[in-house]
Amino acid sequence: MTACIVGWAHTPFGKLETETVESLIIRVANEAMDNAGISPDEVDEILLGHFNAGFSPQDFTASLVLQADPRLRFKPATRVENACATGSAAVHQAVRAVKAGDARVVLVVGVEQMTKTPGPEIGKNLLRASYLPEDGDTPAGFAGVFGKIAHNYFQRWGDQSDALAMIAAKNHKNGVENPYAQMRKDFGYEFCRTESEKNPFVAGPLKRTDCSLVSDGAAALVITDTATALRMKKAVAFRGHAHVQDFLPMSKRDILKFEGCSQAWGKALAEAGIGLTDLSFVETHDCFTVAELIEYEAMGLVPEGQGARAILEGWTQKDGKLPVNPSGGLKAKGHPIGATGVSMHVLSAMQLMGEAGGIQVKDAKLAGIFNMGGAAVANYVSVLERLR
Repeated sequence: MTACIVGWAHTPFGKLETETVESLIIRVANEAMDNAGISPDEVDEILLGHFNAGFSPQDFTASLVLQADPRLRFKPATRVENACATGSAAVHQAVRAVKAGDARVVLVVGVEQMTKTPGPEIGKNLLRASYLPEDGDTPAGFAGVFGKIAHNYFQRWGDQSDALAMIAAKNHKNGVENPYAQMRKDFGYEFCRTESEKNPFVAGPLKRTDCSLVSDGAAALVITDTATALRMKKAVAFRGHAHVQDFLPMSKRDILKFEGCSQAWGKALAEAGIGLTDLSFVETHDCFTVAELIEYEAMGLVPEGQGARAILEGWTQKDGKLPVNPSGGLKAKGHPIGATGVSMHVLSAMQLMGEAGGIQVKDAKLAGIFNMGGAAVANYVSVLERLR
């Protein structure tokens, strides 16, 4: 028995000044149940993805989902956290609950509100997803961590500035047609490639256009067993899924290989019984452009050290042989930590149902999703397929 997505909801991502963590949760919880055509009475379990790490004073948030409807009272509700993969951690917990027969209908919500936090605190909060004894004093916060990764990659494989700029330009171009995206502007390759007052270096070789955005937002899913899903108006099945956790200290591994990412892709594709090239598109975790570059290699699209080839030869463009981040990715869509993984699953399900509007990939049949926490520490892969 597998699990299926039967309904979803998604707020715009960005600076949502009139919203709170609570209002965002309530909004998407109700919209997802309405979208699925279920009542709160039918929900067996609730999972909330919320990283927090100091962004919200309210740190005990699982029960906030119950505020969506009095009929959710007394349902089991649990907050799930695994750094930037928090959303997918909640999704995968729901899949396991359904596959185990412990729940028939699970409501999954992912949320984060980051923009109300002062800038210096944002950096400190995000660094809590790193290994503090080694990286706790890194200048520029988590951007500094990935700046070091980019610098080391350049040292080993040569200057990749052209490839990083092309990844940024691709994702910004894709994000223009995503109504949920925080930044809907096509900057073009030259702007992304050139240092300027509006695009300064942030950390190492990474410029502002290489870094994902500080965001507020929420997304939600209703996940059921297959028998239930086949009685509903839509069903997107988890054909394969995998979670691989790696060492937290980067000093204990070759950080340029993203080995946990490779392991998770291998397990999920094997469970799905397909190869990478069978996928119609991939939504991958481009917290920084260098992450997407290395992920091309880790997923097996290109050999180690040749990530640039995938973007320079157009493979990962929306009309390429394996479109990557047709949504605009974290780079353009935004990255409200707890909502990100749920958002990836929502937008992938919309693609497979032919409901993705301007970001629609033609004839999408199989979706691949990679969401990671930290620097390739928590690694989640899902393979989705439309059943009806």
